Amino acid sequence: MAEKINGRVAFADLLRVFGILAVIILSLTGLRIEHVAVASQSWWVLNLYDGLTRWCVPVFVMLSGMFMLDPKKGMPLTRLFFHNALRILICLLFWGGVYAVVSYMTAGGRFSWLGLWRAVCSALRGNTHYHLWFLYLILGLYLVTPILRAFVRGASRRDLHYFFVLAFLFASLLPALFHFWPNSTAALQVWYDRLEVRLVMGYVGYFVAGYYLKEYTISRIAEAVIYILGVAGAVVTVWGTALLSRSAGAFVDTLYGWFAPNVVWFSIAIVVLFRYVLGVSEERSRRQRLSGVAQLVFGIYLVHVFFLMLLDFFGITVMSFSPVFSVPLLAAAVFLCSFALSWLIRHIPFLGSWLT
Repeated sequence: MAEKINGRVAFADLLRVFGILAVIILSLTGLRIEHVAVASQSWWVLNLYDGLTRWCVPVFVMLSGMFMLDPKKGMPLTRLFFHNALRILICLLFWGGVYAVVSYMTAGGRFSWLGLWRAVCSALRGNTHYHLWFLYLILGLYLVTPILRAFVRGASRRDLHYFFVLAFLFASLLPALFHFWPNSTAALQVWYDRLEVRLVMGYVGYFVAGYYLKEYTISRIAEAVIYILGVAGAVVTVWGTALLSRSAGAFVDTLYGWFAPNVVWFSIAIVVLFRYVLGVSEERSRRQRLSGVAQLVFGIYLVHVFFLMLLDFFGITVMSFSPVFSVPLLAAAVFLCSFALSWLIRHIPFLGSWLT
């Protein structure tokens, strides 16, 4: 069982903090890598930073599954929909509207209440600022959470293993084979399409994997195998992207996909590494500080793009100076500013906890 302090899982809090740093690095590099000459020194640096942070989105989905699917934690439908889901929906509409207005104004427009209303309606239609896509994803997972909770509550460990085999096969491995070898796998793709195995598709596999990796202890052999596959996944992500891009003469992000087999194993290895190796200090005061930062991670995610927009407004990018140094320095600056703003918003009476 994962170690807790004040009711919080210590390794999960540490993973949240590193995860949001990875998100910020990914945002900084992802905005520029397509505009840098392939195989140049700067491109290699950006590819390295970008490729080695691809685990962040799958890991955040797994973190959600760790706690939303825990059968020992009560989750009545009223709480799920009128607290958890409602909070996500409010954040989606509020921040969707705010980002739309800010984007409009920075492009030379003027603020108007009609414009704000149109921005909120746009978010309802699924058209909003790029990083808020994750909120739609979480809402979708919340809709199936009661069913998945019933599944994990009654499933044996063997049942879960079977589920993961199906999820990896249909959501990750087969789509990768179809992409890289379409002619050789044409007959297999016919079966894939006609079987219509939808239950294990999408992010559900990551969601359930989060619960499994928190709830069950894996053997040393399994842990070692996961690390080997994780390292191989990281290497394939970086070097494979470089080889594909060089061959195409332009940036190719196929191996960056959240369901690419290399990213799947890389992401799982990260969670296992944080649970069994990294952990956190035994000193209680350090754990409490970490917990305080972790509780603001969602807010940091919501607001960090403001500071990316601010950097862009002043013409500051990761290419303003050597990306070896610019990426971590700018990521640290964006993280600290986002943390401060998230902390301030969180302390707004009543509304703060609903907006961050």
